[in-house]
Amino acid sequence: MDKLSFTSSEKQFSILYVIIVLIELISGSLSHLTYFHFIAKPAIVGSLIVAFVTFSTDLKRVTKNLILAGLIFSILGDVILMIVNDWAHAFTSGLIAFLTAHLFYCRAFWLQRDKAKSALPIIVSFLTYGFAIFFFLKDDLGEMMIPVIVYMLVIITMATLAYLRKKSTTAFTHWLVFGGALLFVISDSLLAIDKFSKPLSFSHISIMITYAFAQYGIVFGILKSKV
Repeated sequence: MDKLSFTSSEKQFSILYVIIVLIELISGSLSHLTYFHFIAKPAIVGSLIVAFVTFSTDLKRVTKNLILAGLIFSILGDVILMIVNDWAHAFTSGLIAFLTAHLFYCRAFWLQRDKAKSALPIIVSFLTYGFAIFFFLKDDLGEMMIPVIVYMLVIITMATLAYLRKKSTTAFTHWLVFGGALLFVISDSLLAIDKFSKPLSFSHISIMITYAFAQYGIVFGILKSKV
C-alpha cells in the first residue's frame, strides 16, 4: 500500500486534533467539566474547518466548497445537539443539519466516482446493515420513523459514494475517505441505538471517537488525494 505523506504542519495539526478530541471525551463524560465540553465539542469540526481551508489550496474549487459546506453543517449539527435538553426540536434540527452535511459529501464523492466500479455489492452490504439496524430500532422510533429512514438512506448513499471514488493519488487516501464514511455510519448507528433503544455504556466516548475520526478521515483523505 502506498505511503501517506503528511507535511509538518499537517502532523502538528493532527496532534492538536487528538488533544482536542481527548479534551472533549473527558469533559463530555464529567458533569463538572460541562463548560469545557461546550467549547471542545464544536472545536473538533471547527479545527478541521480551519485546517481544511489552510491546506486545501491545491483542491478543485468545487470539491473544496462541497466539503467545506459539509463541515459547516456538521458543526451546526454539533451545536444544536448540545442543547437537545433545552429545545424540543433540537434533535430533529440536528438530524436535518447532518443530513444536509451528508448531501454535500454525497455530491463531492459523486463528482469523483469511478464509473468502472460496480456499486451493487457495496449497496447490498450497506442496505443489509441498514435493514438490520432499522429492524432493531423500529419499535422504538415512533414519530421519528420516517426521518430516521430518510437519514439512514442518505448516510448509506454517502458511504457508498465514498467507496466508489477514484483512487486518484494513492490507494490509502481512497480508503481514508471510505474509512471515514464507515466510521460515520458506525457513530450514527451507536447514537441511534443509545437514543431510541437503550443507553449504551460509555456511549459518549464511543460515539465521539468514531465521529471525530470519521470527519478527520474524510477531510484528510480529500486533502491528500488533491481532487
